[in-house]
Amino acid sequence: MTELIEDSSFHNEDWYGEELIDRAYTRCSFRDVDLTEAISRGTVFTECTFGNVRLNASRHVDSAFLRCTFTRCNLFEAEFTGCKLTGSTFHECALRPLRVIGGDWSFVALSGADLRGVTVQGVRMREVDLTGANLTEAVVSDVDLSGAQLHSARFTRCDLRGSDLTALDPTTVELTGAVIAAAQAVVIAQALGLEVR
Repeated sequence: MTELIEDSSFHNEDWYGEELIDRAYTRCSFRDVDLTEAISRGTVFTECTFGNVRLNASRHVDSAFLRCTFTRCNLFEAEFTGCKLTGSTFHECALRPLRVIGGDWSFVALSGADLRGVTVQGVRMREVDLTGANLTEAVVSDVDLSGAQLHSARFTRCDLRGSDLTALDPTTVELTGAVIAAAQAVVIAQALGLEVR
């Protein structure tokens, strides 16, 4: 039975190591809440706001953060496995090292984010906003980046193998040392107007 919590505010609370199992938070506000090493499983946050929330080393499995806003939150060593974050926004958050395996991060706003060294594998990130984001030495493999906003993003020494790069304009991003597969090289060459035979 899912526990429903709506229109509630949580301020200066200590939820260190808390287990959030099968809960549904709607339009709730979390400010200065300590969720370090917390675990969420099957929990859904809809249109919630997180301000100065510590999510260090937290683990999230099959949970959802739908159209949520994260401002100045700390996600150091946080992990998301099979989670849905569609339409969520991150402002001035500490996001590294972050690990995301599977799930749907479409329409997520990560413009200007410092994502150096993060791991993102097998994730759907359609129309994600990575404008100006720094993904130096990150692993972004088997990721659906179709329709993504990638202008001025840095993919220096980033592992992009298996990802959809059809939205990538090689003239507006930094790709030095990035690792791609042969089929992706063809996509990038075509984006440059080259004819591959």
